[in-house]
Amino acid sequence: MELDNIAALRVSTFDDWMTKQIDFKVRNKVRKATKNGVVVQEVPYDDAYVRGIHAIYNESSTRQGKPFWHYGKDLETVRKMNATFMDRSIFIGAFFEGNLIGFVKLVFDENRSQAGLMQIVSMTGHRDKAPTNALIAQSVRSCAERGIPYLWYANMSYGKKQADGLADFKRHNGFERIELPRYYVPLTLSGRMALRLGLHHGMSHWIPEPIATTYRVIRKRWYGRAISGPSNAEQKVLSDPSSQP
Repeated sequence: MELDNIAALRVSTFDDWMTKQIDFKVRNKVRKATKNGVVVQEVPYDDAYVRGIHAIYNESSTRQGKPFWHYGKDLETVRKMNATFMDRSIFIGAFFEGNLIGFVKLVFDENRSQAGLMQIVSMTGHRDKAPTNALIAQSVRSCAERGIPYLWYANMSYGKKQADGLADFKRHNGFERIELPRYYVPLTLSGRMALRLGLHHGMSHWIPEPIATTYRVIRKRWYGRAISGPSNAEQKVLSDPSSQP
């Protein structure tokens, strides 16, 4: 047994979340989204919604400093992968001037005791309008209206990586770290050996966090430069080698 964790939010009423569970910065961002013309609502899973998701997926090849694994998927693949658990799913869209700029797929359990944010993605080009905060707000409202007491958003931390921008975002929006037991049961001799050696964690578990942090910074810069291209100064050097210092 090893302890794992999730990011969970206790849901009572939407007003309680707005006034007691989030700080004033998040509250202002939720209001900012409305002032900027962002409309957030539950929507049917139809062709227009799928095309909107497809456009969001293909806005950028990288997110959070690494390749975005949904980038480049065709429309039919996007339709099928988001059409799971349809009888227990709530689809939410954030719209600006009639165009989908962010979406949420909520999936609740059979007893409606919890709902999970299976997908929450917004266009980076509309980040200034705070659509992701607005989507979280509607997710809380949708759970409260259905009497679902818990909303969870994947892990609060991953492995040795205890803090980052995403974890801070979850905390600011009212999510808390809840530790849960995770059990590993070896079925074969090889499995028992793997558990004793700690191989079930993967190679990343054995990399010291300072090295992993440095790698993530370099990776983010690399992909950021690959997308934006060289700076004006770099372009001058490339076009005129004699201008190098």
